[in-house]
Amino acid sequence: MVRISAIFVALCMVLIAASLGIVLYLRFGFTGIESGVVALGVLTALAVYNTIAARLRDRAEASAQLSTLSRSSGDLARQLAEFGLRLNAMDDKVEQVLERSLAAAQPLAAELEELSTLVKQLADSVAAHEVMLGAAADRSRAAAPPAPAAASGQPEPALAPSAPGPTHARSSAAAVAAAAIPSAPPAAAAPAARVESRVPAFSGLNRDAIIALIRKAIDAGKIDLYLQPIVMLPQRKVRFYEALSRLKAENGDVVAAADFLKYAEAGALMPKLDHLSVLRCVQVVRRLQLKNRDIGLFCNVSGSTLTDSGFANLLEFMEANRAIAGSLVLEFSQSAVRAMGPIEYESLAALAERGFRFSMDNLADLRVEPRELTERGFRFIKAPAALLLNRAGAASSDIHPADFSDLLGRFGIDLVADRIENENVVVDLLDYDVRFGQGYLFSPPRPVRAEALQMSNGEAAGDPGKSEIAGLPKDAGPIAPAVTEARGTLAQLARASSARN
Repeated sequence: MVRISAIFVALCMVLIAASLGIVLYLRFGFTGIESGVVALGVLTALAVYNTIAARLRDRAEASAQLSTLSRSSGDLARQLAEFGLRLNAMDDKVEQVLERSLAAAQPLAAELEELSTLVKQLADSVAAHEVMLGAAADRSRAAAPPAPAAASGQPEPALAPSAPGPTHARSSAAAVAAAAIPSAPPAAAAPAARVESRVPAFSGLNRDAIIALIRKAIDAGKIDLYLQPIVMLPQRKVRFYEALSRLKAENGDVVAAADFLKYAEAGALMPKLDHLSVLRCVQVVRRLQLKNRDIGLFCNVSGSTLTDSGFANLLEFMEANRAIAGSLVLEFSQSAVRAMGPIEYESLAALAERGFRFSMDNLADLRVEPRELTERGFRFIKAPAALLLNRAGAASSDIHPADFSDLLGRFGIDLVADRIENENVVVDLLDYDVRFGQGYLFSPPRPVRAEALQMSNGEAAGDPGKSEIAGLPKDAGPIAPAVTEARGTLAQLARASSARN
């Protein structure tokens, strides 16, 4: 449209200039050259005038547009200012709502804490009641004539043997359930107060005395930490360690976890023992990472610790050490995982949010839900080699053991075969695509020296020769000093755990 109007104006100017030249030639007697020059001059003047007029018109339009834009910018600035004020007011309202919510939630949290304390007291009362029943059964058995079975010379079992496993703590629900059966006759309750003859350190002690002995050992720090390597197959390179608890008895004997955990569960000592184990595992992981950040540590935890009233302190401690979350794996037994409820799942979620991973061990069968385990934060499953090779006589499952590793791998879970004791088992496991192995074939559990868990003068001076951990391979190298800023937090956690228990 602008181009058509420009062409029309140009034609008009040409017509005007030509008309003026013709009039001068015909009317006033100008020559043709003179008339053409005058016509050309008029055409030039008209073109210059049109150009100047167009420039002035464009400038006026630009000025008007600039004025409009300036007014629009001012309006936008005012609107932004109003939006900022509204946003500040909204922030204030949100803060007020949060403050009111926290104020309303604090009484509820206090009531939950009190309820947890009451539940713990109830569990202690039930355990004490069971001890009293056991003592009464002992007295009645001492007063009664010897049973015919006693004459056979076969000792009665003390407690129902637990599921096999090197260190993993079973859930305390079984202990509470066992304690809540007062209607059993004295003859059935008597074995609970007897001691297994295969544990010399507990010989001659009743159940109450054994629980007191374990409590004393935990308070005195006489629970030693042993490490057993977990190697990659087939290279057999150390990739992880598993931390195993051993009780040092007063007579110098070392009691395996499988022999004293049942008594610790009956005495509600598992949370206290787990706090001590986690504290020491964190110290070991920190030392390992200063030399080799590719090596991790499996730490066994009981399911009862997730519901204990002191779990908040443990969670705070784990939060302070979330920098090592990628190297510390918390391990739960299959029975504990199957017995978990909403409270345990909430505790697992809190640990998973802080970056910690989980493992499930002591498998009695291969019936697992890998998708659900992955969503809960489980990244490892440890199964006995005999079960994977179908030599344990376990209940049948929906999947063949040879396909178990591939099934777990599709959900991001690594399979670890433990209790490997000979080379033939390793060869068979390689056919099953098992990536990790553990057992006495590679190395027995070795103790961590007490000085390795403390800051020594040599470590403070940077002398690596005084910071070795017994049981670690040579490729792990000397262990550097622990980080001193975590010691205050460790001491606070230990004091708080002792106070709560």
